[in-house]
Amino acid sequence: MTLIKTTYDRRSFIKVSSLSTGGMLLGFSWMASCKPDQVASMPKEWFDINGFLKIADNGLVTIMSPNPEIGQNVKTSMPMIIAEELDVSWDQVVVEQAGLDLKNYTRQKAGGSQSIRQGWESLRMAGATARRMLMEAAAKQWNVPLAELTTEEGVIKHGDKTIGYGEIAAAAATVTVPEEVELKDPKDFKIIGTPRKNVDGSKIVSGKPLFGLDTQREGMLIAMIEHPPAFGMTLKSLDDSKAKAMPGITDVFSFTTVPEGTDMQRYDTNNAFNDLVAIVGNTTWQVMKAKKALKLSWERVTPLESTSDHIKGMYDLLGEKQKDPARKDGDTKKVFKNAAKVVERIYSAPFLAHNTLEPMNFFADVKEDQAELAGPIQTPESLSKTVSAVLGLPEEKISIMMTRMGGGFGRRLYGHFGIEAAVISKKINAPVKLVYSREDDMTQGTYRPTYKVTYRAALDKNNNLVGFQVRGAGVHGSPVFANRFPAGAVDNYLAENHTLESNISTGAWRAPRSNFIAGAEQAFLDEVAEAAGKDPIEFRLELFERAINDPVGEDNDYDAKRYAGVLKLVRDKSDWGKETPGVYRGVSAYFCHNSYVAQVVDVVIKNNQPKVQKIWCAVDCGILVNPEGARNQVEGGMVDGIGHAMYSAMTFKNGRPEQNNFDSYRLIRHREAPAEIETYFVDNGIDPTGLGEPSLPPIIGALANALAKATGERLYEQPFVGQKIDLG
Repeated sequence: MTLIKTTYDRRSFIKVSSLSTGGMLLGFSWMASCKPDQVASMPKEWFDINGFLKIADNGLVTIMSPNPEIGQNVKTSMPMIIAEELDVSWDQVVVEQAGLDLKNYTRQKAGGSQSIRQGWESLRMAGATARRMLMEAAAKQWNVPLAELTTEEGVIKHGDKTIGYGEIAAAAATVTVPEEVELKDPKDFKIIGTPRKNVDGSKIVSGKPLFGLDTQREGMLIAMIEHPPAFGMTLKSLDDSKAKAMPGITDVFSFTTVPEGTDMQRYDTNNAFNDLVAIVGNTTWQVMKAKKALKLSWERVTPLESTSDHIKGMYDLLGEKQKDPARKDGDTKKVFKNAAKVVERIYSAPFLAHNTLEPMNFFADVKEDQAELAGPIQTPESLSKTVSAVLGLPEEKISIMMTRMGGGFGRRLYGHFGIEAAVISKKINAPVKLVYSREDDMTQGTYRPTYKVTYRAALDKNNNLVGFQVRGAGVHGSPVFANRFPAGAVDNYLAENHTLESNISTGAWRAPRSNFIAGAEQAFLDEVAEAAGKDPIEFRLELFERAINDPVGEDNDYDAKRYAGVLKLVRDKSDWGKETPGVYRGVSAYFCHNSYVAQVVDVVIKNNQPKVQKIWCAVDCGILVNPEGARNQVEGGMVDGIGHAMYSAMTFKNGRPEQNNFDSYRLIRHREAPAEIETYFVDNGIDPTGLGEPSLPPIIGALANALAKATGERLYEQPFVGQKIDLG
């Protein structure tokens, strides 16, 4: 067992209070257990999260889940951690979604694959502390030494005596919180590491109201918005006479979402269109018809950008040498001048939409002295702060209930749609549910940025990699991570970043930046291995050996042994090196969100089109809390990555998005998903790390490498299908 302090820096980690039912309630701060080095390396907003554990007098355990649930299954896995250390049967656990509570909770956020990683110790501590207090109460009641007691599935035992947690909960509520508690040895886990079904599964399949679009209130109206047709335009005039006369329409008006000078939060809005038109009515269909009847005129306020402008702008930036590079090891200029071989390639990817299955929506009921909001939001605290500023209401007068989300992928980090709902409700003085159409969402912005990157590699006469240079550019930021592999494995290394400004709004998209740079990097490394006459896996392993035994620099942000470990595992599981006629293989490995993933992809050609036949995937993410949920996340991420790399793109002409629905924006079809996937997890006992995002980035590189073998052509631009692949 491991001893763990229940307080950190004199900060109380736990509160105890009696419930009217005679049970006990324990509140716990997730960051109370964070190690000092973890605190120092993380941004502040990722730190403070609260949760509540309730033990009723009937033995039922209710865990309030404070974090947004976007399909990553934290509403199941986090309670599993508490239940494990509490030592109760999973059948005794009920999970409930908590709303935003700035007094009792912090870090109520979903993003960055950090929920389990950041909550691991403190969630265990919460369960272990509750168990210890229950045992102390029982020991006092029986007048026996605490050390002689044991627990099992919610029952305390001493010889022939037994007592259920519910029976002793009221007494336990008066016990002083211990200064330290014992955590289980992972080998004794009974719940953690076992597959558990989604706690909301039966409600989802039976259509119970869990999602934002399910929200209903007495007297609620429906609202939709109209924004300019192009980035760089704003509203000039509005003729709403015809729309207002249509059946069921109660109001039409223009409004400003966030007034100039409002104190903005990091995630509360990311909207290029602040001046909008609202259409309000009784039903969604009535509002949609009235929206089409509006007569609107627009005027240009900033340049109307096209995709060709973005391409040219990034090419120009890549031609510029950065005065202060992000990282510089050795002398790349000299080594490239004297190299026996130089490999240089340019890779690019387009803007991408998020396209969550459930469109943007939010409910708001704003009154003079209070406001109630509810909907699918990944960052409710940021939303609360901005709504407070916009409405002029104190935050304690604003309630936000987080509904389950029909997909997030970073799109719901930005809460402008919640702010819009609040402003509309205040204007009409009635409860309202704002609903975006698919076209509203796809043309509003908050896209994955478009990127371009140049790679150069220098080989000596013995085909050793002696120089490496990466120069990246993107809208609103570069995709390059300067201290990631192969930094630390090459003596002469240069990383440069360039930013292209734009009036098109961008934001986080599943595995930000990594979702492009991993595929480009891994495709390039394959070409370098080919130029060196080496097997692509052995070539990578040679570099990892250098990083393990004699690393260059001290800022390398990866563990080369773990990195090499997943690559060796996927090599062995896929029987790498075995050739099968008509099957073309590609490999990739990448580190992001504190986890390591390696993949081998087999591609075949059917009806003159490439088809992913099978994927082998190796993942090192530490201890698995819920293997079933983990596998779902990893495999879903790979399918997502394949689909977007193959088919998806947002393009622009004079500021106008050229795609606004699924007839023009291509997503992967069921028949195009991999026929078979084998996923393997490294069992190393390390505390859990990220899982929702790490499997997506490398699959693009493995796919590109397999397609190169299948088609005889290297692919440098995404999406691959429709631009480069032509097997007809």
